[in-house]
Amino acid sequence: MDYACPDQAMEAQRLLLAQRAAVLAEGEARASVRIDRLQRACDLLVSHQPAFCEALEADFGQRPADATRLLDIFPAVHALKYARRHVRRWMRPQRRRLGLPLGFPGVRAAILHQPLGVVGLISPWNFPVTLTFGPLAGILAAGNRCLIKPSEMTPRTSELIGQLVGRYFDAAELAVVNGGTELARRFSSLPFDHLIFTGSTAVGRQVMAAAAEHLVPVTLELGGKCPVVIGRSADLVRAVDRILLGKLANAGQMCLAPDYVCVPRERLDAFVQQAQRWAARVYPDLASNADYTSLIDAGHVQRVDGLLADARAKGAQVIALTDTPASAGRERRLVGPALILGATEDMRVMQQEIFAPLLPVCSYDRIDEVIGAVNRRARALALYYFGTDRAEERELLAHTRSGGVCVNDVAVHFLAEELPFGGIGESGMGGYHGEHGFHRFSHARAVLRQTRFDIAGLIGLRPPYGARLRRSLQLLIRR
Repeated sequence: MDYACPDQAMEAQRLLLAQRAAVLAEGEARASVRIDRLQRACDLLVSHQPAFCEALEADFGQRPADATRLLDIFPAVHALKYARRHVRRWMRPQRRRLGLPLGFPGVRAAILHQPLGVVGLISPWNFPVTLTFGPLAGILAAGNRCLIKPSEMTPRTSELIGQLVGRYFDAAELAVVNGGTELARRFSSLPFDHLIFTGSTAVGRQVMAAAAEHLVPVTLELGGKCPVVIGRSADLVRAVDRILLGKLANAGQMCLAPDYVCVPRERLDAFVQQAQRWAARVYPDLASNADYTSLIDAGHVQRVDGLLADARAKGAQVIALTDTPASAGRERRLVGPALILGATEDMRVMQQEIFAPLLPVCSYDRIDEVIGAVNRRARALALYYFGTDRAEERELLAHTRSGGVCVNDVAVHFLAEELPFGGIGESGMGGYHGEHGFHRFSHARAVLRQTRFDIAGLIGLRPPYGARLRRSLQLLIRR
């Protein structure tokens, strides 16, 4: 695939200018126009499921079609349909009742949610469908135009997205530019009205720095080390099932995947045994199991090998949960799930976001130890708690910070369009999904309609100032 950057960068700039001109000509998209765009995006995904499954299978090397439909296509369709259903209500002006000094009879105030204009969207490789079309739900519902830069690490899927978007949308509505990392850098520096990026924290810093040149506001959906805290009141069988189900989805290549687990010391052995039983039941023969996903490329396999070697060298015990022939791990990039016991702070596996099917398991005696360990790290995209002890749950939530929280499950809050989704600190900034996405990609424009009565004269605002103004200020400035 040709990734010659100068022509593609010029094309991106041309498309941005064309979309901006279309925004100004359109004024403000009516609800029916927004609904039509959301419907076309939904039709695009529903009608071309096999093509997306084939493209992602080719990009990853092995990725189950059912997993692609469940994890990539369904969440995006769900988000688009939710926005389509509610956008008319979201668009209604929000009336505001004013108090003194402006709240006189006849004064009216409202907030109008207007499109920002042209939004740039940089989507990642791990879930290239849902993390492209999911944000689009809010972008299109808010009445914006959008220019998309998909990941170069999934070239077939990115090319397919470009082809289908070109078929379903006019380029002045929605367009795609494909290219490598240099194009992504130039894309980030274009004068969009808003820019949303999903990816690593390191690249997020670069995107934010590039966007700052034109004071472009950004939404950053990053990652981090999402902790799982298992309380003494937790149902361990259920907890292990949900933790591993979330961890091994997409072979751990998910920003919301559990990154390490904190288990009461006396339940550590039971956790390990239950995890071994679960893996033996779900992935009995990993090398021939079509329901498992490969790592995205050989570089990621080497990175995981390095994490394991570092952990072993520093005293950790690695417990493989499946038997995977070495040849499968190299030729097909299949890396089997493994627990890492005795992980310490000096190990890379406890310093970096893992993004692979490795799960450090740490033991604790008191919940305040866990709170301290969580707070020593950068704020995570999500925090997970398993247990029925509400006092312990409240203590954990009150003394930690994370983008979101899921109790007695992992990652499923991503599907709740009624809730905002986003990070905090190094895990991102700005939440979207559902109505929160509509507001994220809208400008809340204040509109005040003044009465015909002479309020300035009534309270003495015109010079020369006198007793009337002083009496008015005496009423207004008081405890």
